[in-house]
This record gives sequence, C-alpha cells and structure tokens, in this order.
Amino acid sequence: MNTSVSIKDLSLSFGAVDVLKNLDLDIQDGEFLVLLGSSGCGKSTLLNCIAGLLDVTGGQIFIKDKNVTWLEPKDRGIGMVFQSYALYPQMTVEKNLSFGLQVAKVPKAEIEKRVKRASEILQIEPLLKRKPAELSGGQRQRVAIGRALVRDVDVFLFDEPLSNLDAKLRSELRVEIKRLHQSLENTMIYVTHDQIEAMTLADRIAIMRGGVIQQLDEPTTIYNRPVNRYVAGFIGSPPMNFLEGELGMKDGEPVFHAEDITFSLKGYDANGTLPESGKAVLGVRPEHIMIDRNLTGGHNEVHEAVVDLEEPMGADSLLWLKYGKHLITVRVNGNTRYKVGQTVRFALDIPLASVFDAKSELRL
Repeated sequence: MNTSVSIKDLSLSFGAVDVLKNLDLDIQDGEFLVLLGSSGCGKSTLLNCIAGLLDVTGGQIFIKDKNVTWLEPKDRGIGMVFQSYALYPQMTVEKNLSFGLQVAKVPKAEIEKRVKRASEILQIEPLLKRKPAELSGGQRQRVAIGRALVRDVDVFLFDEPLSNLDAKLRSELRVEIKRLHQSLENTMIYVTHDQIEAMTLADRIAIMRGGVIQQLDEPTTIYNRPVNRYVAGFIGSPPMNFLEGELGMKDGEPVFHAEDITFSLKGYDANGTLPESGKAVLGVRPEHIMIDRNLTGGHNEVHEAVVDLEEPMGADSLLWLKYGKHLITVRVNGNTRYKVGQTVRFALDIPLASVFDAKSELRL
C-alpha cells in the first residue's frame, strides 16, 4: 500500500519548550488514523503542522511523496475541519460551500457539481439556502465537513470536530464520518481526546503523550496489548484495574503477589519470557474478570471477594469488589443485581491481562 502522509523526524519547539520530539509517522493511502491523547499531548499541534498552520522547528512532511514542509496550506492538497465550525455567518450554506472554490477560480460548472455531490453525501440539500444562524450544531458541523469535501483533496484533517456537540449528536455524526470515509476512501487524520471516537473510527490509533507517540496500532491491539501502563490506563472505560506487587514462581508457574493476595499468571501472553522476580503491576480490564455464573472450568483459579459497591449502568453494571486490601472493578450483566456485603466468586482472564514493569512501566 502507498504512503499518503509521511512525517520524518519532526520537531516543534516554542522557545525552550519542546512540543513535538523527533516524531516519525507514516499514514497509508485511504487510512483513517486517529491521534489520541489528553490535552497538551501535542496531537492538535501535529495536525496543524501537517496542515501548514504551524512552521516546524525540524524534520520534514510529505503528502503524496511531495515535500510540503514549507508550502502554504492551500498548496498541500488537504481539507481541514476545525472544532469551531468557522462558517461565514452572512453567507448561505451554499455560499459557504462554494466560496473557497470561487476564490481559487474553479469553473462555475465544476463548483456546482462539487457542491451538489457534497450536499448529497452529507444530506444537507434542504439546508443550502439557509444561513448558519438557522442551523443546529450538528447541521453546522456537516456544512463545515462539506466545505472540506468540496475541495476534492486526497487528505482530510479533522481537529476534534465533534467536541462542541451533545452526546447524542456526537454519536450520530461519528457514524456519518465513518460512512463518509468508507464511501470516499480518502486518507483521514482525526484528532480527539475521546477514546470512544478513536476506537470506533480508526484503522489505527496513535496515542500521544508529551509530544511523543506512545503506541501506534489497530484499536483492538492497543486495547488488549497496551505497550505501557500509560496507554493501558488511558484506553478503556471504566479504566483498567492496576494492582501493585511483585512477580514470583510457585510450582514452576509464574505468579503475582500483592500484599495479602496472589494470582497465578499461567497462560499470560508475555513479550518474551516473564521474569521470575521483580516489582510489577498487574493490569486487568473490568470486562476481563469473570464472576459467579460466568465462571467456566477453563480458569486457573477462583477467588472470593465481597461486593463493596454496585453502579447500575443499564445494559451493564459495575461492581466494586473488596478483595483483601484491594478494590477491584468488574463489569457484569446489568440484569443481575448484587447487594453490598454479598460474597461472590471471581476469576481473572489471565491471557487478556497485562503485566508491567514497576520502574519502566513497559509491558512485560
């Protein structure tokens, strides 16, 4: 597969502050790549560098094998959608869509053709004669996407386009953006701090922290095999359970000790050979813990814990289990109710667990 966007040894500093650090990233033709991270991690800064809105301190940016590092945004072959809709309030939707093309002196017939195509794809034909003030937030964001769409470019850049919308609209537009990518098959680079958007939209996710890409992989790989403790804790809602302790051996099999509890690590999918000793952190997602009726004979060991708290969430419930001195969160079917103080049996799905080195925080 051909590379659509290639970033080589990219750095950006504001004075003494390094925002991006020697960053390398190749994005394939037609790929939907999501840049994910908390505020200040550098994801929007990276997108703005690709767009040409920020001058880089070092490194190079290629789009379709063309070095665009110092080109103006209009010459890079990109369409950008911002968090704020940035529509011209005095213009109709139709004018908002066509204005950039008119400035670029695109022939009138071609403008009409592109506006018609974009409005059909985004289902905004009935809105063409309205002005932005007459539109809802979701409609305005569709128009903003349409304005990028009419440019007929190879690469679309989205900078947190849904963050100003309510939860229901976010969910609806997320589906539409995914459909848009499937129908257009263009390269899309999408910035968000919302892990649900990232997991549902992305072909690959780049998780960023402090201007560095921590892990770049498919959503399921990042979810099930996080490269370090930061990635493991950032992805997943409710978050992963972390137990601090140390590794050991028992009857020839690896085990994990944490104060007054011990878990067998038989079946753990390690990166190489698991050390026989050393301080470590055991991470298990709430949905990777089986409880009561879901227990099967395939688990290494069954433990008993006491229900400390129940949080009903509709289809699911979250149980907080008191096990020794530890609290463990478990996701269970919402149809089964539990009482505080009730004793339950549970087992960890060790092949889906993660063990991290306590010092480096890397996955073992």
